[in-house]
Amino acid sequence: MNEGIDVPQIQRFGALYIASARLKSMSKWKAIIAAVDVGNPFFYLIAVGIGIGVLVEQGSGTSGTNGIKYIAFIAPALLANTAITGIMDETVFPTIEGFKWRKLFFAQNATPITGRQIAIGVYLAAICRAVFSVTIYYILLLAFNVVDFGVSALLIPVAIFGGGSFGALMLFAAAKIEKVDQFFNIVGRMVIMPMFLFSGTFFPLSSMPIYLQPIGWVSPLWHATELGREAAYDYGISNFMVIVHITVLALLLVVGLILSARQFEKRLAK
Repeated sequence: MNEGIDVPQIQRFGALYIASARLKSMSKWKAIIAAVDVGNPFFYLIAVGIGIGVLVEQGSGTSGTNGIKYIAFIAPALLANTAITGIMDETVFPTIEGFKWRKLFFAQNATPITGRQIAIGVYLAAICRAVFSVTIYYILLLAFNVVDFGVSALLIPVAIFGGGSFGALMLFAAAKIEKVDQFFNIVGRMVIMPMFLFSGTFFPLSSMPIYLQPIGWVSPLWHATELGREAAYDYGISNFMVIVHITVLALLLVVGLILSARQFEKRLAK
């Protein structure tokens, strides 16, 4: 029945087979993906970084951003947000498609590939998409002279780390959801928007009222943004807080992947 199929190899590298299939699927939309990944950061940098940044610096100079030019201040946040939204797109939609719309995961699970491997494969493909998106964004930051090439290249892995932490949680959420009617509205309005606005993206989190700051404390975007700012231009974060940011992101990533793998196995066993 399995003649001509290398079952042990499939069992060993199942996640990579799934990731490869996802990347091939993405390649069908490569022109749109490239346009979005170049267009979005380009217009953000012009409108927010340069346009609003001029007004901010005319009003208060750089005193409110620890002496950092406004466009440089928001750049790590925009980079991390790019990773977060890119990984979210490539985990949520394929997962719902695999379980609900086209039920591809059930066919894949009929092979020696396990549910755990399917979850990891989808996640790895999403990380690959983020690497492309974030790298394009970083090149634009260099072109706009926002950052200097060198140690600022650490912005790329930091942004992907933050995006991967959030993406692992969204992978679990997408696998858990049974009814998708309001899922996207809830995620967009109750998760993505507050996280983007209240995670120190456009101003230091400490300048917000204390009752709103917990939104940032639990946000992967804030932790990734703070690490990115420290990596890009020595933002002045203490070593203790650097450890805190790394620990929080690592915990979210590991817990999210464990929950996702278990949920994939559970749902495919039905």
